Amino acid sequence: MACRYAARKPCRLYDVLYSDRRLYLVFEYLDLDLKKEMDSQRVKGNMGLIKVYMWQMLSGLAFCHSRRILHRDLKPQNLLIDRSRNQLKLADFGLARAFGIPVRAYTHEVVTLWYRAPEILLGSKTYSTPVDIWSVGCIFAEMVNNKPLFPGDSEIDQLYKIFQLLGTPDETVWSGCSALPDYKDTFPKWRPQNLAAAVPALGPHGVDLLSRMLVYTPQHRITASAALDHPFFDDLKSQMRSSGAQQAQQGGGLLAVHS
Repeated sequence: MACRYAARKPCRLYDVLYSDRRLYLVFEYLDLDLKKEMDSQRVKGNMGLIKVYMWQMLSGLAFCHSRRILHRDLKPQNLLIDRSRNQLKLADFGLARAFGIPVRAYTHEVVTLWYRAPEILLGSKTYSTPVDIWSVGCIFAEMVNNKPLFPGDSEIDQLYKIFQLLGTPDETVWSGCSALPDYKDTFPKWRPQNLAAAVPALGPHGVDLLSRMLVYTPQHRITASAALDHPFFDDLKSQMRSSGAQQAQQGGGLLAVHS
């Protein structure tokens, strides 16, 4: 358990101030985010580092989801990096919401376009943790390719970019999709492409994990907790165990990663 949640720490909240009828939250300072990290070319081709960041992202997300919190705005700019420790932290919970059973209705104007799940793009107002998993899948592919997987410039263009890779969904692959408010029978009919070809630097285990995140039916997407048990992380977990629990408890880097 210590191994699994070694990287679940969110950005530390130091103080809460109220002044001039405004509330101020004082967090720890981290001047680097995953977008800047990718722009620096440090992530490109560094599968060890990508694996560490994915592990920490999913660990943090599993921690949030276990406490019934949806982030709803996962994107590289909201993932802060402590490069000295190779540590990634979830940040900017401004759109986060608590969720319950049954799943309540939310606005669909959430999540930066490129990382927005198809159910939200199609107008669903009842959604849950799978929307965060879709975003993680998009970020995963972006780290591998060093460019966004679905860089749409409008909601319809975003949908079409998803359809062009994964195929246009219908009732045979996503039960209930045709009942969503913005689903159209007139959508162009694209056939699914080979996902591995879209992320050529990713090995079979990585492609399999990505394919389980980018699933149309939300209920069929892998959970953050289950993703941590995926074989993609087997070598990382082995290294973490060999390095000992002490390093994890001290909050240091999960392992040495060379850029």
